[in-house]
Amino acid sequence: MTIKIVTDSSIQLTADERAKYDIHIVPLTIQQGNESFIDGQTITRAEFLSRLQNATTDFPTTSQPTVGSFVDLYDQLGADGSTILSIHCTGLLSGTIEGAHTAAHQSTSDVHVIDSKAIDRGLAYQVVAAAQDVEAGKPLDDIIAHLDDIRRKTETYVFLDSLDALQRGGRISRMAGLLTKIIKLKVIVRLTDTELEVVAKGRGLKAFTKEINNIREYLATQDVAEIGISHVGITDELSAKIQATLEETQPHVPYTVALTSPVIMSHVGLGAFGIFYRTK
Repeated sequence: MTIKIVTDSSIQLTADERAKYDIHIVPLTIQQGNESFIDGQTITRAEFLSRLQNATTDFPTTSQPTVGSFVDLYDQLGADGSTILSIHCTGLLSGTIEGAHTAAHQSTSDVHVIDSKAIDRGLAYQVVAAAQDVEAGKPLDDIIAHLDDIRRKTETYVFLDSLDALQRGGRISRMAGLLTKIIKLKVIVRLTDTELEVVAKGRGLKAFTKEINNIREYLATQDVAEIGISHVGITDELSAKIQATLEETQPHVPYTVALTSPVIMSHVGLGAFGIFYRTK
Protein backbone atom coordinates (compact mmCIF):
# COMPACT_ATOMS: atom_id res chain seq x y z
CA MET A 1 0.00 0.00 0.00
CA THR A 2 1.39 3.38 -1.05
CA ILE A 3 0.95 6.20 1.50
CA LYS A 4 1.17 9.88 0.58
CA ILE A 5 1.66 12.70 3.09
CA VAL A 6 -0.33 15.96 3.12
CA THR A 7 0.03 18.91 5.49
CA ASP A 8 -0.70 22.66 5.47
CA SER A 9 1.43 25.76 4.99
CA SER A 10 1.58 26.56 8.72
CA ILE A 11 4.35 23.94 8.95
CA GLN A 12 8.00 24.89 9.52
CA LEU A 13 10.05 22.73 7.19
CA THR A 14 13.67 23.33 6.33
CA ALA A 15 14.73 23.68 2.69
CA ASP A 16 16.47 20.30 2.91
CA GLU A 17 13.33 18.62 4.25
CA ARG A 18 11.20 20.12 1.47
CA ALA A 19 13.64 18.84 -1.13
CA LYS A 20 14.20 15.41 0.40
CA TYR A 21 10.68 14.27 1.24
CA ASP A 22 7.55 13.95 -0.88
CA ILE A 23 5.29 16.14 1.28
CA HIS A 24 2.24 17.80 -0.28
CA ILE A 25 1.38 21.19 1.25
CA VAL A 26 -2.09 22.74 1.09
CA PRO A 27 -1.68 26.54 1.33
CA LEU A 28 -3.67 28.86 3.54
CA THR A 29 -5.07 32.08 2.11
CA ILE A 30 -4.04 35.56 3.24
CA GLN A 31 -6.19 38.69 3.00
CA GLN A 32 -5.39 42.36 3.49
CA GLY A 33 -8.13 44.75 2.50
CA ASN A 34 -9.16 43.88 -1.05
CA GLU A 35 -5.99 41.88 -1.73
CA SER A 36 -5.74 38.11 -1.47
CA PHE A 37 -2.64 35.92 -1.51
CA ILE A 38 -1.78 32.22 -1.43
CA ASP A 39 0.62 31.40 1.39
CA GLY A 40 4.01 30.32 0.05
CA GLN A 41 2.98 30.79 -3.58
CA THR A 42 2.05 34.43 -4.17
CA ILE A 43 3.42 35.81 -0.89
CA THR A 44 6.43 34.83 1.20
CA ARG A 45 6.71 34.81 4.97
CA ALA A 46 9.04 37.81 4.84
CA GLU A 47 6.54 39.72 2.70
CA PHE A 48 3.73 38.91 5.11
CA LEU A 49 5.87 40.10 8.03
CA SER A 50 6.53 43.38 6.21
CA ARG A 51 2.80 43.90 5.72
CA LEU A 52 2.19 43.16 9.39
CA GLN A 53 4.90 45.61 10.46
CA ASN A 54 3.55 48.39 8.24
CA ALA A 55 -0.14 47.90 8.97
CA THR A 56 -1.90 50.50 11.12
CA THR A 57 -5.57 49.65 10.83
CA ASP A 58 -6.00 47.13 8.00
CA PHE A 59 -4.07 44.18 9.38
CA PRO A 60 -3.46 41.10 7.20
CA THR A 61 -5.35 37.97 8.20
CA THR A 62 -5.30 34.31 7.18
CA SER A 63 -8.02 31.80 6.39
CA GLN A 64 -7.96 28.04 6.19
CA PRO A 65 -7.74 26.16 2.89
CA THR A 66 -11.10 25.57 1.27
CA VAL A 67 -12.71 22.15 1.51
CA GLY A 68 -12.67 22.05 -2.28
CA SER A 69 -8.90 22.48 -2.43
CA PHE A 70 -8.49 19.57 -0.03
CA VAL A 71 -10.88 17.36 -1.98
CA ASP A 72 -9.12 18.11 -5.26
CA LEU A 73 -5.72 17.22 -3.80
CA TYR A 74 -6.97 14.09 -2.04
CA ASP A 75 -8.67 12.84 -5.22
CA GLN A 76 -5.58 13.56 -7.30
CA LEU A 77 -3.17 11.85 -4.92
CA GLY A 78 -5.44 8.86 -4.39
CA ALA A 79 -6.29 8.30 -8.04
CA ASP A 80 -3.65 5.56 -8.23
CA GLY A 81 -5.07 3.79 -5.17
CA SER A 82 -2.73 5.44 -2.65
CA THR A 83 -3.79 6.06 0.93
CA ILE A 84 -3.56 9.69 2.11
CA LEU A 85 -2.24 10.63 5.55
CA SER A 86 -3.16 14.29 6.14
CA ILE A 87 -1.47 15.85 9.19
CA HIS A 88 -2.37 19.39 10.26
CA CYS A 89 -1.82 22.12 12.83
CA THR A 90 -3.78 22.16 16.05
CA GLY A 91 -7.46 22.93 15.85
CA LEU A 92 -6.93 25.41 18.69
CA LEU A 93 -5.50 27.98 16.25
CA SER A 94 -6.98 27.10 12.88
CA GLY A 95 -10.05 25.52 11.34
CA THR A 96 -7.80 23.72 8.84
CA ILE A 97 -8.26 20.36 10.56
CA GLU A 98 -12.05 20.68 10.32
CA GLY A 99 -11.83 21.40 6.60
CA ALA A 100 -9.56 18.39 6.14
CA HIS A 101 -12.03 16.12 7.96
CA THR A 102 -14.92 17.38 5.84
CA ALA A 103 -12.92 16.91 2.64
CA ALA A 104 -11.88 13.39 3.68
CA HIS A 105 -15.55 12.38 3.82
CA GLN A 106 -16.20 13.92 0.40
CA SER A 107 -13.11 12.55 -1.35
CA THR A 108 -13.14 9.33 -3.34
CA SER A 109 -9.70 8.49 -1.87
CA ASP A 110 -8.83 6.69 1.35
CA VAL A 111 -7.91 9.63 3.60
CA HIS A 112 -6.81 9.57 7.24
CA VAL A 113 -6.72 13.00 8.95
CA ILE A 114 -4.53 13.63 11.99
CA ASP A 115 -4.73 16.64 14.32
CA SER A 116 -1.07 17.00 15.30
CA LYS A 117 -2.04 19.13 18.34
CA ALA A 118 1.04 21.10 17.32
CA ILE A 119 2.12 24.12 15.31
CA ASP A 120 5.08 25.23 13.24
CA ARG A 121 8.18 23.15 13.98
CA GLY A 122 6.19 20.90 16.31
CA LEU A 123 4.00 19.98 13.34
CA ALA A 124 7.12 19.36 11.26
CA TYR A 125 8.45 16.82 13.76
CA GLN A 126 5.43 14.62 13.03
CA VAL A 127 5.21 15.23 9.28
CA VAL A 128 8.90 14.53 8.66
CA ALA A 129 8.70 11.38 10.80
CA ALA A 130 5.69 10.22 8.78
CA ALA A 131 7.59 10.81 5.52
CA GLN A 132 10.56 8.85 6.86
CA ASP A 133 8.29 6.01 7.97
CA VAL A 134 6.67 5.89 4.53
CA GLU A 135 10.10 5.63 2.91
CA ALA A 136 10.93 2.81 5.32
CA GLY A 137 7.79 0.95 4.25
CA LYS A 138 6.04 1.03 7.62
CA PRO A 139 2.29 0.27 7.72
CA LEU A 140 -0.23 3.05 8.37
CA ASP A 141 -1.11 1.98 11.92
CA ASP A 142 2.54 1.98 12.94
CA ILE A 143 3.06 5.45 11.44
CA ILE A 144 0.05 6.87 13.29
CA ALA A 145 1.27 5.33 16.56
CA HIS A 146 4.70 6.88 15.93
CA LEU A 147 3.13 10.31 15.42
CA ASP A 148 1.26 9.99 18.70
CA ASP A 149 4.52 9.15 20.47
CA ILE A 150 6.22 12.21 18.95
CA ARG A 151 3.30 14.43 19.97
CA ARG A 152 3.68 13.32 23.59
CA LYS A 153 7.43 14.06 23.47
CA THR A 154 7.08 17.53 21.91
CA GLU A 155 6.84 20.78 23.88
CA THR A 156 5.92 24.22 22.55
CA TYR A 157 6.34 27.51 24.41
CA VAL A 158 5.15 30.78 22.87
CA PHE A 159 6.49 34.11 24.11
CA LEU A 160 4.04 36.96 23.48
CA ASP A 161 5.57 40.43 23.30
CA SER A 162 2.10 41.99 23.38
CA LEU A 163 -1.49 40.85 23.35
CA ASP A 164 -2.54 43.16 20.49
CA ALA A 165 -3.01 40.32 18.00
CA LEU A 166 -5.06 38.28 20.48
CA GLN A 167 -7.22 41.34 21.09
CA ARG A 168 -7.77 41.88 17.35
CA GLY A 169 -8.72 38.24 17.02
CA GLY A 170 -11.28 38.57 19.79
CA ARG A 171 -9.47 36.18 22.14
CA ILE A 172 -9.16 38.80 24.89
CA SER A 173 -11.15 41.94 25.60
CA ARG A 174 -10.09 45.42 24.46
CA MET A 175 -9.77 46.53 28.09
CA ALA A 176 -7.51 43.60 28.97
CA GLY A 177 -5.36 44.33 25.93
CA LEU A 178 -5.09 48.01 26.83
CA LEU A 179 -4.11 47.29 30.44
CA THR A 180 -1.41 44.79 29.48
CA LYS A 181 -0.03 47.26 26.95
CA ILE A 182 0.17 50.04 29.52
CA ILE A 183 2.16 47.93 31.98
CA LYS A 184 4.18 46.26 29.18
CA LEU A 185 3.09 42.79 30.28
CA LYS A 186 4.81 39.85 28.63
CA VAL A 187 3.03 36.49 28.57
CA ILE A 188 4.46 33.01 28.02
CA VAL A 189 2.10 30.18 27.10
CA ARG A 190 2.56 26.45 26.65
CA LEU A 191 0.63 24.67 23.92
CA THR A 192 -1.14 21.57 25.24
CA ASP A 193 -3.54 19.22 23.51
CA THR A 194 -6.50 21.27 24.74
CA GLU A 195 -5.40 24.84 25.46
CA LEU A 196 -2.80 27.59 25.44
CA GLU A 197 -1.79 27.40 29.08
CA VAL A 198 -0.29 30.53 30.66
CA VAL A 199 2.90 29.44 32.40
CA ALA A 200 4.42 32.83 33.22
CA LYS A 201 3.86 36.55 32.87
CA GLY A 202 5.68 39.66 33.94
CA ARG A 203 6.78 43.14 32.97
CA GLY A 204 9.58 43.70 30.48
CA LEU A 205 12.00 41.29 28.87
CA LYS A 206 13.10 39.92 32.24
CA ALA A 207 10.01 37.70 32.19
CA PHE A 208 11.17 36.17 28.91
CA THR A 209 14.74 35.71 30.11
CA LYS A 210 13.60 33.94 33.27
CA GLU A 211 11.44 31.44 31.40
CA ILE A 212 14.11 30.76 28.76
CA ASN A 213 16.52 30.01 31.59
CA ASN A 214 13.93 27.66 33.13
CA ILE A 215 13.63 25.79 29.82
CA ARG A 216 17.42 25.62 29.55
CA GLU A 217 17.70 24.04 33.01
CA TYR A 218 14.91 21.55 32.31
CA LEU A 219 16.49 20.51 29.01
CA ALA A 220 19.68 19.71 30.90
CA THR A 221 17.81 16.73 32.38
CA GLN A 222 16.38 15.50 29.07
CA ASP A 223 17.56 13.46 26.10
CA VAL A 224 16.71 16.03 23.42
CA ALA A 225 16.42 15.15 19.73
CA GLU A 226 16.09 18.66 18.28
CA ILE A 227 15.16 22.26 19.09
CA GLY A 228 13.41 24.92 17.05
CA ILE A 229 13.07 28.68 17.41
CA SER A 230 10.43 30.36 15.26
CA HIS A 231 9.57 34.03 15.44
CA VAL A 232 7.67 37.06 14.20
CA GLY A 233 10.44 39.45 13.23
CA ILE A 234 12.68 39.40 16.29
CA THR A 235 16.23 40.62 15.78
CA ASP A 236 19.07 38.31 14.78
CA GLU A 237 20.75 39.31 18.03
CA LEU A 238 17.80 38.11 20.13
CA SER A 239 17.38 34.83 18.24
CA ALA A 240 21.11 34.15 18.59
CA LYS A 241 20.91 34.91 22.31
CA ILE A 242 18.00 32.50 22.78
CA GLN A 243 19.87 29.75 20.94
CA ALA A 244 23.08 30.42 22.85
CA THR A 245 21.21 30.14 26.16
CA LEU A 246 19.70 26.78 25.22
CA GLU A 247 23.03 25.56 23.86
CA GLU A 248 24.53 25.92 27.33
CA THR A 249 22.85 22.61 28.22
CA GLN A 250 22.11 21.27 24.71
CA PRO A 251 25.10 22.18 22.49
CA HIS A 252 25.00 19.18 20.17
CA VAL A 253 21.37 18.88 19.03
CA PRO A 254 20.23 20.36 15.69
CA TYR A 255 18.59 23.80 15.85
CA THR A 256 16.14 25.35 13.40
CA VAL A 257 15.70 29.15 13.51
CA ALA A 258 13.26 30.79 11.11
CA LEU A 259 10.29 33.09 10.57
CA THR A 260 7.04 31.43 11.52
CA SER A 261 4.09 31.07 9.15
CA PRO A 262 1.56 33.84 8.42
CA VAL A 263 -1.20 32.00 10.30
CA ILE A 264 0.92 31.94 13.46
CA MET A 265 2.10 35.55 12.92
CA SER A 266 -1.49 36.77 12.71
CA HIS A 267 -2.40 35.01 15.96
CA VAL A 268 0.60 35.91 18.15
CA GLY A 269 1.68 39.28 16.74
CA LEU A 270 4.93 41.14 16.21
CA GLY A 271 7.88 40.37 18.45
CA ALA A 272 6.57 36.95 19.48
CA PHE A 273 8.67 33.82 19.27
CA GLY A 274 8.31 30.14 20.03
CA ILE A 275 10.63 27.50 21.43
CA PHE A 276 9.98 23.94 20.29
CA TYR A 277 11.77 20.80 21.38
CA ARG A 278 11.38 17.07 20.98
CA THR A 279 12.81 14.46 23.29
CA LYS A 280 13.90 10.99 22.22
